[in-house]
Amino acid sequence: LTGEISDELFGYKYTDFAPSAQEFQHEAEKRIRELHMYDVLRADRCISVNSLEARVPFGDLDFVRYVMAIDPEKKRNHYGKGKYLLRRAFEGDYLPTNILYREKAAFSDAVGHSLVNDLKDYAESCYTQKEFAEKCKAYTYAQPFTKESLLYRELFEKYYPGQAEMVAGFWMPNRSWEGCDVDDPSARVLSNYGASGL
Repeated sequence: LTGEISDELFGYKYTDFAPSAQEFQHEAEKRIRELHMYDVLRADRCISVNSLEARVPFGDLDFVRYVMAIDPEKKRNHYGKGKYLLRRAFEGDYLPTNILYREKAAFSDAVGHSLVNDLKDYAESCYTQKEFAEKCKAYTYAQPFTKESLLYRELFEKYYPGQAEMVAGFWMPNRSWEGCDVDDPSARVLSNYGASGL
């Protein structure tokens, strides 16, 4: 069992910055439409490579329709804890409270902060500023904007040459929202990232 799709339905850390309930809902709808390109694809590949098959209860179509029909104002983080409605639904004898209400960690934190930082440092060492600027020009679609994104793009092109347009673009927080204009997709760079980011 995986928890995939709960973020798309109930909100990411960055959706705390949604300027309105309508914007929150539009973002949720966008993320649901893009599931096959990002989170669910990643989970499927990571699990399938080990000859396992995931079950994704939050992806049940009736459940998705039900949650998307909830007033988005109720799904916004007015409670001081993201995904509050989902957490509240599991109160009782299902999960210990310290697990149910623990701070959400960014996906990248699961591998450890040192690995994430090491990858960023490695990418910085791969290109001079001049090389970075020059190599980025080669990509007219989803142009890399950091040395790390260039490194990943070059790896992608090595194995899937010319297929970048099958992905809508970089998975990033909604950069048009105040508080979300960041150059990293990880929640750990957001100002509202909590204790799990320490």
